[in-house]
Amino acid sequence: MTFRAAILAGLAALSLAGCTTPSAHTPNATEAEIAEAAYRHDGPPAITLYTMINNRSDAGAHSSMMINAPSQRVIFDPAGSVRASWLVEADDVIYGITPKIAEVYEGAHARETYRVRVQRIEVPPEVAEQALRLVQGYGAVSQSQCTVATSGVLKQLPGFEQVSSTWFPNKLADQLAGMPGLEDRVVRDTDADDKRLAIAAYGEELGASGRTQANRAQANQ
Repeated sequence: MTFRAAILAGLAALSLAGCTTPSAHTPNATEAEIAEAAYRHDGPPAITLYTMINNRSDAGAHSSMMINAPSQRVIFDPAGSVRASWLVEADDVIYGITPKIAEVYEGAHARETYRVRVQRIEVPPEVAEQALRLVQGYGAVSQSQCTVATSGVLKQLPGFEQVSSTWFPNKLADQLAGMPGLEDRVVRDTDADDKRLAIAAYGEELGASGRTQANRAQANQ
């Protein structure tokens, strides 16, 4: 790596505040739990890119994406921090994305310090299934690699040829902007900065006691 490349990589890492925050690693859900949690949404196949943006600096902080495939709907949350005992997750893929869980995910990120840019585009069924296979096979993502992982998946998909690998969440979002049929919106909220409070509140609202982390760990022994 050249000196210039090293500097750029360092600046990229510094800019990704959300991705450099230690991710909430939990033991992987079992195959049986994943199969039980699978949720099929009746909407058209689609890919939704989430970009978390700092309200003070306008810097991108995290990238993730929701995939609505014919077989099931999931969220790929690389090096993410939305984790709870009532969420079924394995290797940064969150399963069982019902409308309520999708709302939980957006709401946990949209708070007084961050907004969420949501870019949704409908895709052919086979492209959605390909995206699902790619994220399931990607493996757990290291800190600072959220946008590298997300862009790395997208650029392999037909129709996303304009996407190139990048460290920067806003740059990835800009690469999707202007795609025919793209829906682009921003989610804002005034919740406290600590997303763990929002996740806990949503858990109580859902009435989902789920498994404790101890039970999950035992299930994976």
